[in-house]
Amino acid sequence: MQNQKTWFITGASKGLGLTLAKQLLKAGHSVAATSRNTEVLIDAIGKKYTDNLLPLKVDLANENSVSTGVQKAYEKFGSIDVVVNNAGYGIGGTIEELSDRETRDSFDINVFGTINVIRHVVPIMRKQSSGHIINISSIAGIAPSAGWSIYGAAKHAVIGLTEVLADDVKALGIKVTLIAPGAFRTNFNNPDSLVLAENRIEAYSHIHNLNDRFAALSGSQKGDPLKAAKVMMEITEMQQPPLYLLLGSDAYSRALTKLNLLKSDYQQWEMLTKSTDF
Repeated sequence: MQNQKTWFITGASKGLGLTLAKQLLKAGHSVAATSRNTEVLIDAIGKKYTDNLLPLKVDLANENSVSTGVQKAYEKFGSIDVVVNNAGYGIGGTIEELSDRETRDSFDINVFGTINVIRHVVPIMRKQSSGHIINISSIAGIAPSAGWSIYGAAKHAVIGLTEVLADDVKALGIKVTLIAPGAFRTNFNNPDSLVLAENRIEAYSHIHNLNDRFAALSGSQKGDPLKAAKVMMEITEMQQPPLYLLLGSDAYSRALTKLNLLKSDYQQWEMLTKSTDF
């Protein structure tokens, strides 16, 4: 039986976050779950876990709101053992089409929300000399596709900050894992979770076709959210959990293709690269 832990999960009212929260509560763990709407969150999770569940209305882009949510979780449960920065959404369109507001809103949730949570949970974990931070990126952060430049940039930023975070907090007893999922059968492709550029420029019709095709995949993705939740629970029981973890055969395939591409390009231009040395 797994050790009982206190989990702090962002974006827990749907998708992977919701599936994970349900499985954790079923296993007897305590869960502080954030959402923009706690009523939706409670309805989605169910009302039978009132002792172990703390629903939190948190605006992840607002640092004060995040700080309050983290403190409420700590006060109720006395510890925060695992944090899952899961909240995020897909945003499609070219850079020219996406407005400054659309772009910044994406980074606020996909990147700065994650940073805000980390900033306020690390002091608690540092005091405990223990904890595990799991940041959910995407295979798009490793191998982005045409039409998803802003989403790829945001998820790539999550990868970069996670890599350095792991080094920064290792000596404090805090573990860090970066998860890059492929396509999972959640509502990620649905209109309520997926943002497409309001300003569509006709010259990019080929990109629009790719975006529309992606949205149409809802319900047929390869990944099983329940299996993903079980994997996340499993790695928190490991003495040496992975720093990098791909989820899904599609993610694995795309990551290896990108790895081979990088190796090939680096080696092809080796002489030019080294020509800049003194």
